Amino acid sequence: MKHLVAAASLFILIGTGCGNTEEKKADKEKKEKDKYEQTKETLEETEKKNPVRFLAVEGKDHRNLLRQTVIKGTITNKATVARYKDIDVELAFYSKTGALLEKDHEVIYETISPGTTADFKTKYYAPKGTDSIALKIIAAKTD
Repeated sequence: MKHLVAAASLFILIGTGCGNTEEKKADKEKKEKDKYEQTKETLEETEKKNPVRFLAVEGKDHRNLLRQTVIKGTITNKATVARYKDIDVELAFYSKTGALLEKDHEVIYETISPGTTADFKTKYYAPKGTDSIALKIIAAKTD
């Protein structure tokens, strides 16, 4: 009789344990999904708060026949979620000795999606003695 009660108890525990395993598995999957969504939101917030960190600018310059400095550049969005627009680019004009001659700002009115690039072109009358130009992202708005 004792063996029968012990065996019945064992079957009940095993049967209940299987149900708990299914519930635990479902709970674990739900927690992982929630964690993913939370991480995704955190990433989006980070990208929106720090556009300068996720945007890069490169460019080249030359002079045209009117003695204007023509700057052709490319802005790259390295973010995974955030889209940026109205990007403020700082132009710094330097002499041969590295002295800063002048700074100016150019706003690029385009929307750049994650992982894409945007080209821009602008013309300036650079200060006398300009040897090189540095480009730097100052700010951007998020979509």
